[in-house]
Amino acid sequence: QVHLVESGGGLVQPGGSLRLSCAAPGIIASAYTMGWYRQAPGKQRELVAVISSSGSINYADSVKGRFTISRDNAKNTVSLQMNSLKPEDTAVYYCRHYASDSWGQGTQVTVSS
Repeated sequence: QVHLVESGGGLVQPGGSLRLSCAAPGIIASAYTMGWYRQAPGKQRELVAVISSSGSINYADSVKGRFTISRDNAKNTVSLQMNSLKPEDTAVYYCRHYASDSWGQGTQVTVSS
């Protein structure tokens, strides 16, 4: 198991922005495929964005053009920049390390006026 710690969630108005970070102190995050998922109340957990060790990126259709996943190798983190947030983006967001199938504890994002 890999220890993952998410941060950056909170309450934001529709149209606002948030930046989530996933710290992975026990590994070199850039060497692995890492992803962001989310789970809204009463719904299944779904993929939001994934970045591979080679740098290839994929997004869920619902967030394309609004969210950006990236790595900061110096800080050993994977981030999710979320712009133009909508109420339907409200969920608990989780970071995932694919090789070990490890998950962080999650961070709440609430989009509401």
